[in-house]
Amino acid sequence: MISRVLSAELPEHIGERVTIAGWLHRRRVLKSVTFLVIRDRSGLAQVVLPAGAAPPGEETVLQVEGLVVASEQAPGGAELTGPVLTQLSGPAEPPPFDLYRPALTATLPTILDHAPTTLRHPQLRAGFEVAAASAAGFRAALDGAGFTEIFTPKIVESATEGGANVFAVDYFGRPAYLAQSPQFYKQAMVGVFERVFEVGPVFRAEPHDTARHLAEYASLDAELGFISDHFDVMPVCRDAVAGMVECVRERAGRAMHELAAALPEVPAEIPHVHFTEAMALISAATGDDLAGEDDLAPAHERWLCEWAAREHGSELLFVTGYPLTAKPFYTAPDPARPGYSSGFDLLFRGSEIVTGGQRLHRYEDYLKALAARGLDPAPFAGYLEVFRHGMPPHGGFAIGLERWTARLTGAANVRQVTLFPRDLHRITP
Repeated sequence: MISRVLSAELPEHIGERVTIAGWLHRRRVLKSVTFLVIRDRSGLAQVVLPAGAAPPGEETVLQVEGLVVASEQAPGGAELTGPVLTQLSGPAEPPPFDLYRPALTATLPTILDHAPTTLRHPQLRAGFEVAAASAAGFRAALDGAGFTEIFTPKIVESATEGGANVFAVDYFGRPAYLAQSPQFYKQAMVGVFERVFEVGPVFRAEPHDTARHLAEYASLDAELGFISDHFDVMPVCRDAVAGMVECVRERAGRAMHELAAALPEVPAEIPHVHFTEAMALISAATGDDLAGEDDLAPAHERWLCEWAAREHGSELLFVTGYPLTAKPFYTAPDPARPGYSSGFDLLFRGSEIVTGGQRLHRYEDYLKALAARGLDPAPFAGYLEVFRHGMPPHGGFAIGLERWTARLTGAANVRQVTLFPRDLHRITP
C-alpha cells in the first residue's frame, strides 16, 4: 500500500511533509502560480505548483509529496506546497464532461453510458454513499433486534410471486428463473431462526419504462415469526427505517450536504390509514371515482403523503389493508374485513418504498389461496413443503434500496442512484 494521508486529514498535519494520492480533479493555471486539486475518497486537497509547471490532464492519477501549510482558501483550510509529483497512471483522456464543475450539465443517458467515469463526480457519487449507509443502517437495526442475516439463491425453480414477469434462464438444460424476491427462502428460514433478513438483488421482468421502476434492484428484506398480525411487523419496519436514517446521518452527512438533501424525522409511531379510508379521503378531495380500485396510483401516493405531512406532521405513512387482489397469494387475509389483506405499504415523500404484511402459515390455506388465483400448486411444491412441518404466524417486509435512496436524496429518476441500472433499454455498461 502507498503510505498516504487522505485529503480530509491534511489539517491535522500542518507543518509536516506528507504524501497524498488521487485523481487530478482540476487544474488552474495562472500567471504566477498553478493550483492542482486532488480528489480522493475523503474529499479534495489543493496543491500549489510554481509558475511554468505543466501538469497532466484532469483525471490522471497522481501521488503528491509536499509540505502541509494552512490556507483559508484551500479545501479544509490546508494545502500542499513544494510538491513532488509522481504520475501513477497514463495521461487520462478527457471525461465526457468536466467532473470538477459543481453543476451537472450532462443528460442522464450520457451519465449512464459512461458511468465508470462519470460517477466520480462528487454529486453523482454522493447518492451511492447514502445508499451504502442506508444498507448498513438496515443491517445494524435488525442485528440489534435479534435477526440473523441470510444469503439465498437467485436462480430458482419457480416464480416467487406467480405470473409471467420473470426472467427465464437455461439451467443446465432445465428451465429456471431469476428470483423475483427471496420470499420463499426467508419464510422457510423463519422456521429455523425465527427472525431473518437479507440484502440482495431481485429481478422483475416488468415492462415498465418509468422513473421509479427497474428490472434489477437491491432489496432489503426481513421476516419474523410469532406475530399476531401485520401490526406487529410495522414497528419493526419503522425501526429499520429509523436505523437507516441514523446511519446516513452518521456516515453520509457530507454526501447529503453535497446533494442539498434533508433527512426525515421518523416518528416513534408512523401514522397509518386503512386502504378504504385512504381511497375515501382521496375521492372526497379530488372528486375521482375510485370504486373498484385495488391499488394506489402514483398521484394518489403523492396526495396521501401531502395529507400525512399536513395532518400528522410525518413524511412517512403506512397504508394498510389493501385488497387481496393487489397482494401476492401468500398474503394473509384480514379476518375482520373479507376481501382485504393483513398487508401494508409504507409511503415516503410521494412514493411507496416498502411493501409487507402477514403471511399465510398453514399448508391448507396455501392450497386454497393458489386455487383462488387459478395457480397450479405443483410448481410451488418445494415452497409448500415447509408448511407441512409447523410454521408460526409470521410476516415481513421489503424495502427497495434504490427507490428509498431516490426519495431520500431528491433524485428525479431512480437510475440516478442505481449502479449500472438494468431496465427495458439498458444492459450495459
